[in-house]
Amino acid sequence: MMDWTDRHFRYFARQLSQRTLLYTEMVTTGALLHGDASRFLRHDESEHPLALQLGGSVPGDLAACAKLAEAAGYDEVNLNVGCPSDRVQNNMIGACLMAHPQLVADCVKAMRDAVGIEVTVKHRIGINGRDSYAELCDFVGQVSEAGCRSFTVHARIAILEGLSPKENREIPPLRYEVAAQLKQDFPELEIVLNGGIKTLEQCEAHLRVFDGVMLGREAYQNPYLLANVDQALFGSSAARVSRAEALRAMRPYIERHLAEGGAMHHITRHVLGLGQGFPGARRFRQLLSVDVHKTPDPLALLDQAIDLLEGH
Repeated sequence: MMDWTDRHFRYFARQLSQRTLLYTEMVTTGALLHGDASRFLRHDESEHPLALQLGGSVPGDLAACAKLAEAAGYDEVNLNVGCPSDRVQNNMIGACLMAHPQLVADCVKAMRDAVGIEVTVKHRIGINGRDSYAELCDFVGQVSEAGCRSFTVHARIAILEGLSPKENREIPPLRYEVAAQLKQDFPELEIVLNGGIKTLEQCEAHLRVFDGVMLGREAYQNPYLLANVDQALFGSSAARVSRAEALRAMRPYIERHLAEGGAMHHITRHVLGLGQGFPGARRFRQLLSVDVHKTPDPLALLDQAIDLLEGH
């Protein structure tokens, strides 16, 4: 979810659901240690509970970044061992680390020794050349022995040669049964399912087997799905927020961003998914993706977009 789940999207997501755990986009250790750490760590208090997802493979660097996350107030640090991008493979980041379970275990131990917040791992069910169930159990076993108690399992293998990142999200088949077997064989661990989940009905079904579910692209492309999560999955009695109410709640945040010298499209690019399936949806998207770059009065344009959402 790099370039997608930035702080602006997370603030928007929190208007729709108060209870879901939100994750940052994957941030590399190099970006934090040698770049503008404050830019990557910045977040609004309302975003909690909030996890920082890290990409890296040097235990000392990951430990240093985990300390930065803890100091910045994050609730969890998540190590990405699932991203299939060529960009990260070449730096020993992401899914290629599944071939090195002892290194991942060393990384987890270094982070756990450095901080008091939760350290978790997100991974695939395998990679090409190391895709047997025995090898998956070996990976989870070694990493859990290092102290990791929570694993988010993307229920596909990653094919690291020959497929693009997009193809790796679509071509290797989903194998939920493998993740379910993992939960059965490691009942003491928290196993969270990820991959191909698109509806709350599917979430409810998976939660009969797993300890949690992670939504990625569906939550971004169809964000109003999150408006029903608190009631359906967390037992909240609060009224569901409407699309217009959610966007209206963003207005003060957008005003602050504009006052700081930011552009409205930095934020509104993340809310376009609200414009689906109603008369005026196309106009809504045009306002916030095209007209936003030309208007001298972005807040008036935002109010037009909110009006289009009324009643939907």
